[in-house]
Amino acid sequence: MAVKETGVSYYGISYVEHARKDFAEMVAHNCNAVLIALTEFDIFFWKPQIPKIVDAAKKAGLKVYLNTWGIGKFFGGEAPSLFLQECSIKDRQFTALTGEPLAAASPSSPAFREYVWEIIDELARTCNADGFFWDEPHYAMPVYPVSYQSTADFSCRSEITQRVFKDKYNYEMPKTLTRQVRKFRHDQANELLIECSRIAKARNPDLTITQCSLPADNNYYLSQQRGFDDWELIASRDDIDTFATSIIVDYTAPLEAHRKIAAQTVALAQKYGKVPQRWVMSYFDSPAELNFIKDIVNIYSREGIESIFSWTYRAGEGTFLSAPEPQKVWDILGQAFGEVLSS
Repeated sequence: MAVKETGVSYYGISYVEHARKDFAEMVAHNCNAVLIALTEFDIFFWKPQIPKIVDAAKKAGLKVYLNTWGIGKFFGGEAPSLFLQECSIKDRQFTALTGEPLAAASPSSPAFREYVWEIIDELARTCNADGFFWDEPHYAMPVYPVSYQSTADFSCRSEITQRVFKDKYNYEMPKTLTRQVRKFRHDQANELLIECSRIAKARNPDLTITQCSLPADNNYYLSQQRGFDDWELIASRDDIDTFATSIIVDYTAPLEAHRKIAAQTVALAQKYGKVPQRWVMSYFDSPAELNFIKDIVNIYSREGIESIFSWTYRAGEGTFLSAPEPQKVWDILGQAFGEVLSS
């Protein structure tokens, strides 16, 4: 299959007249879609502007997807969470071994579930978007003793989560990652996300749902302890229309690593009738030779990826995530998109 969709993530939701210029620039860089990253603050503070920004993007000829960016820190993203600021401590994720609260909302928390579902319902009701994007849903990792990945601890084992587990299985939730605990964690996250999808499509059946999954074999996410990275189980979900896999964040990784992850994504997407999507890194770091970005995009195209997105617009220029030479990266990304869209 040929590449049908190319796009970037976008944070600029404040004023429509500025967004129009940005959307025109995206089109000039061979984008035909945009992912609008919505933080909890955006949804609270800029609420009246969001539907207008969506409409402006669509008038520019872009498909528009809404991203639950950093919400509750259960979804991926650097954005702070208003929910964590205001919620009861009991609604957070807790570590299993030490019982410490983490800066992430528990997917088992009824309060967090209602909070997310209300956000999805309002956005689906008020915005003429083309779809929603569930951004790297995951369990938080304990940050001790030394290494990000070395601990045997995991989350979530909050009071709420333990109660749900006992009600479901009729015994106390273990403090180790047994097979049953792994399944339970996956099921709890699934319940939250499936209802998100149902709510969105109840408002508009034409909305598409994309889930972007963390790659367990990526060097940044080496273990299954985040609890929601079984690609097969995710790709098989009926509520998912597009199966996306997240960015390889190490530009020293060879092109073969990108080819392999694209092939895995395509195979699972085809098996379950989903659109395969891959992401390209255009922030923070860059390859030694910038044309390597073109190589990645082209190999994704050859492997059958139908939707290619990059994080983020203008390669993060002006943010702490900026690529070293953002304008050059942005221009090369645009050239790469043009090559695969016209092939």
